[in-house]
Amino acid sequence: MTKTVLITGANRGIGLALVREYLGRGWQVIGACRQASAELQDSGARVITQVDVSSREGLSTLRRELQGSRIDLLINNAGILRNDSLGQLDDADLVQQFLVNALAPLRVTEALLEHLAEGAKVAMITSRMGSMNDNGSGGYYGYRMSKAALNAAGVSLARDLQARGVAVALLHPGFVQTDMVNHAGDISATEAAGRLAQRIDALTLENSGAFWHSNGEALAW
Repeated sequence: MTKTVLITGANRGIGLALVREYLGRGWQVIGACRQASAELQDSGARVITQVDVSSREGLSTLRRELQGSRIDLLINNAGILRNDSLGQLDDADLVQQFLVNALAPLRVTEALLEHLAEGAKVAMITSRMGSMNDNGSGGYYGYRMSKAALNAAGVSLARDLQARGVAVALLHPGFVQTDMVNHAGDISATEAAGRLAQRIDALTLENSGAFWHSNGEALAW
């Protein structure tokens, strides 16, 4: 039976690369986003638009469009980055990063619980910038804090979903050449997507809730 993956933030960057990765593997791919890019529309994936993962309306749209669908893999990829620094903090930017990066993946997962197949997997695309141990440079307050919160949510989900047979991974994609970082990364989105898919392949109930670099390195909290 063909497996189905749902990817949020699928219109560009890592999300679009993940769409292409799983299409290449023969999966049925559902790409969710606020507004689809031409690349996503032409990819061959099923596209669901008007999905703002930080809003209740967006979640309602997603649930409505997925009626009767079974999901084998949910990849919570949508995220935002603001370069906020001490002395120039903006409350609205900080809150928006929490809404999109931390609360939205939790809400999406909760909203789609009834759609998760037995033995399904959930991947949270997080960042090593959410690691306390790895923070040697400071700054990026909203992004670091929101990704640390996402990591905490992911560990709790791993515990709560274990009885359902659903495993959860917290995955840092690497420093990826995307619009988010003005293409300053050291690996392409295509390479990052391939690595992330390998980590998801290796995800089991035994290692559920762990924090991994896409290259296979275990990351410290």
